[in-house]
Amino acid sequence: MKKLLDILPKSFPVEIIGKQDVTVKELQIDSRKIQPNDCFIAIRGRLTDGHHYIEKSIELGASTIICKHLPETVSDLITYVVTNDTSSFLGPLASAFYDHPSRNLKLVGITGTNGKTTVASLLYKLYRKLEFKVGLLSTVQNMINDDVYKSTHTTPDAVSLNKILAEMVNAGCTYCFMEVSSHAIHQHRIGGLQFALAAFTNITHDHLDYHNTFSEYRDVKKSLFDHLGPNAFALTNKDDKNGMVMVQNTKATKYTYALHSSSDFKARIIEHDFNGMLLEIDRKEAWYHLVGKFNAYNLLTVYASAFILGQESDVIITALTSLTAVNGRFEYIKAPNNVVGVIDYAHTPDALQNVLETINAIRSKNEQLLTVVGCGGNRDHDKRPIMARVSAELSDKVILTSDNPRTENPEAILADMQTGIPPQHFKKVLKITDREQAIRTALSLSKPNDIILIAGKGHETYQEIKGVKHPFDDKEVFIKNASQMI
Repeated sequence: MKKLLDILPKSFPVEIIGKQDVTVKELQIDSRKIQPNDCFIAIRGRLTDGHHYIEKSIELGASTIICKHLPETVSDLITYVVTNDTSSFLGPLASAFYDHPSRNLKLVGITGTNGKTTVASLLYKLYRKLEFKVGLLSTVQNMINDDVYKSTHTTPDAVSLNKILAEMVNAGCTYCFMEVSSHAIHQHRIGGLQFALAAFTNITHDHLDYHNTFSEYRDVKKSLFDHLGPNAFALTNKDDKNGMVMVQNTKATKYTYALHSSSDFKARIIEHDFNGMLLEIDRKEAWYHLVGKFNAYNLLTVYASAFILGQESDVIITALTSLTAVNGRFEYIKAPNNVVGVIDYAHTPDALQNVLETINAIRSKNEQLLTVVGCGGNRDHDKRPIMARVSAELSDKVILTSDNPRTENPEAILADMQTGIPPQHFKKVLKITDREQAIRTALSLSKPNDIILIAGKGHETYQEIKGVKHPFDDKEVFIKNASQMI
């Protein structure tokens, strides 16, 4: 519990109506979770406006309301705090309520279109191997030391985020590695946090259903670095054409990494196969269990981050060589019939191209590459034909199928994808709406040593159809159907 006046951000102008010495038990942005003496913050989102639930939250026992607009009826028993932007206000408020947890550990934020989950997860694994107490906030899962917490968003809302950071501090964590999505930055979920280091992986076509234009999407990512303090570090991918744009206005100390450009940290792939790659990082060769050029970037990002944060080069490399791939990220499975399955989360054109090019660089060309791919519903339509085209150009056979259609008609999604197939590739492309049937068909078309890429869902254990999440795991479906075909 906290006194209201002790947690109100000083940098925001507010008007307080009612008692000022009120005590706040908990912060809530969901009126359904209100308990007596809680504070309800009315946030205006894309789909709902929290101001519509002020009366309901009062009925459930809220004693304090933070809002942009007062309700029609103002109760003498309630304290109202009026501010001009409750979304921006929430982050610093939540940070103060939970005693500024990001100041009490080294918070590392990873942003970019692709690679966020792998980099954050590998950093977590690395520091656990080095016996640090650490936390992880990722798309796949949240961790406090070895305890697993369910992840519902790439970056949680500001209240949930500060609450779990406070739990990390209480558990003795000295580091937290977190993915920072563009949605989270734009929606001010990271407001009030103090980052020790922010790293940029890359930026490609994604989320344009939300951000409208690529430049807007890029600038939202850039704002993470714009708000870093002078004692922080900014690490950027110099090979990405927007890499230096990200850090051009930062106050933080800047570092760069690259495979091809002159940079502070360098890496070079010497050889690779499906079991891993021989990689040179800062002139030191070692074998790593991860595969592909995109993972060379990911490993280099992890190495550079750990080095900047004070770990010794040899210690980092030794620990990294023992780490394995993140669940659903280029996950390699050998089926009983010797067909190779690759499960990958690739759901953007660039990520899909990276995975397909990696497979083609490794394989002997005496086998087929079959790709099972779909696109999510209620998301960026523009990338659908591009992903189909990339699949057709870089695969021997392609099966277009459902990903998470959500509330969209899956047939309409596949029709959008089909428009991107070049005429010369028509014969190699099938359309099978049912995802399990698509995977089963790929297996039936395959011969021993053929490779089946199942792209788009990766670690996810559900398929969302008509707004309902049904159990579905690409890896389990592949293994089950492969064993039935022996």
